[in-house]
Parts: sequence; C-alpha cells; structure tokens
Amino acid sequence: MSETPRPPHKTYAFTDYFTQKVLIKRPYITKEMCIYALQHYEKKSPQPDGERIRFWAPIPQLEGKYLRVVTLNDETTIHNAFPDRGYKP
Repeated sequence: MSETPRPPHKTYAFTDYFTQKVLIKRPYITKEMCIYALQHYEKKSPQPDGERIRFWAPIPQLEGKYLRVVTLNDETTIHNAFPDRGYKP
C-alpha cells in the first residue's frame, strides 16, 4: 500500500500522559514522528472501546518499523505511541 499523505494543516495536541510518561519511557520517539505518522498512516482503526483511534505508519527514523500512534477521538490529540512489532502491513 502506498503512503497517503494527509493535510498538514491540523493543529496537534498531546495529553499529559504522552508528555509525562510516553516521551520519558520511550525517548527514541518524538512528537514529530507521531505527527508524521498521523499525516502518512497506512492503517487507521478505532479501539474496541471506541474511546481512541489507532494509526500505523512506517517511520524512517525507526528503520521502517511501524509506529502505532493512539489519539483521542478528535484524531489530533496524541495520547500514546510505540513501535508495533506485531503489525503486518
């Protein structure tokens, strides 16, 4: 599947959990990577509870590994992010 760029004009926000836990626990992940993933995702899926949306995108800085970015329902507030080793394109 080819990358589908998304409009970069959205304003992104970050939950306290993301800035105070995720970025500390996973210092190799940056806000810029997460925004890139939201703008170039290959797959998008709501979580089963319907509270959040998951996005998957290959990230060049992670040697092409897929980053899963979880947003709130607004799709612009980033809540979590991690390399998804189990994701198969």
